[in-house]
Amino acid sequence: MMKIDQKLTEAAGDYSEAKRIARNGDTSARCALASQPDTKPEILYYLAEDPNIEVRRLIAENAETPRHADILLAQDECDEVRQVLATKIGRLFPETSATERSVLRRAVLDVLEVLAADHAKHVRELVSETLKNAPDVPPHIVRMLANDPHLTVCGPVLEFSPVLTEADLLEIISSKPVQGAFGAISRRSALGELVSDAIAATSDKDAIRDLLANPSAQIREETLDGLIDNAPAFESWHAPLVERPTLPARAAHRIARFVTQSLLDQLRQRTDLENEVLDAVETAVNERLSNEAAHAPPQNRWVQGSETKPLDDPSFEFDPERRVEDLHAQGKLNERVIGDAAAAGDRGFTVAALAKCAGENRESVSRVFEMQSTKGIVALCWKAKMSMELAIRLQITIGNIAPGSILKSDSNPDYPLSEDEMSWQLKFFRTTI
Repeated sequence: MMKIDQKLTEAAGDYSEAKRIARNGDTSARCALASQPDTKPEILYYLAEDPNIEVRRLIAENAETPRHADILLAQDECDEVRQVLATKIGRLFPETSATERSVLRRAVLDVLEVLAADHAKHVRELVSETLKNAPDVPPHIVRMLANDPHLTVCGPVLEFSPVLTEADLLEIISSKPVQGAFGAISRRSALGELVSDAIAATSDKDAIRDLLANPSAQIREETLDGLIDNAPAFESWHAPLVERPTLPARAAHRIARFVTQSLLDQLRQRTDLENEVLDAVETAVNERLSNEAAHAPPQNRWVQGSETKPLDDPSFEFDPERRVEDLHAQGKLNERVIGDAAAAGDRGFTVAALAKCAGENRESVSRVFEMQSTKGIVALCWKAKMSMELAIRLQITIGNIAPGSILKSDSNPDYPLSEDEMSWQLKFFRTTI
């Protein structure tokens, strides 16, 4: 066997013999010739069109194969050949020096451009991994990968490529890319305010979580305020909010009102916050503790009515309408009670309470939430003489409205709709029962 290998090695350096093997040798001899690093470039080029897949695969794998042969292989009919080629180019591209790259750059990038448009997803994945950190790749190749319909292809360049500009990222966000693409962009290093604003405006709760968790992302205070408006309904946002590298006093105060006790302790123990922020947190904590103490068990305040749960009847359920009537008779049916019930997910009580306060029938109020009508919810709060802040909370909790679709006011506490429009909304839902 050693003698055969030695002969093939010698043949690789003997042009005439190598040429004969390339044209007329058996498959094993051509494979051996294709794998030799000292086979003449023109022989390797000739073998790039060999009818045998294994020969072409070995040519694609050979680091000494000339780049114009790689171009042929990049269009090979066999997926495996193109995958092997993509792996090789991916290995060679980062290793070339600046001087070498100035010579090889055009040829190598020509190969990569063909592979970036390959119909086989795995080939494109290999190219994306190769180019994700490279600073000197033609932008059109990176943009081609960034707009790929598969996250495993577009994800690496969206998250890491220094070639993508802010304008590129904003265009990709507006194009409604594949699920997960927003998250990849959210994790980019040193994300700018405009891109952060665009991510915050989407309804992708996972991408917003990643944005908040990205310590290098620049988020405007107004944008952060908007996210905090929605945060009570999305527990996955709470820890990233608490761990933001900088927190304005107002933001810290608001966060302290809804996060869990463990996160609250974490917020209070931060050593990087200014005294003003710490004071705001302590104020919120004290308010929250006082409120919890004032409305402690046996039941939450919105279930404290005339009903008493029998100790021997675990299946007993409180009647929402009776609870509402009891609280209303006591003068305790107010915005805070409704907000707490909504935050706890008590849909039955919330619907009954809104119907009572707004003077609407329960069926039409329930219909508003079933249809996830943002305008309907706002109109109900207006009719019930509740605040726009409660209308936002109800959209998030009971309405289950996506963050990017929530109806807000440009200047709280004003309502974003006219009285005529809100009256029309209520009339509409009365007639759809």
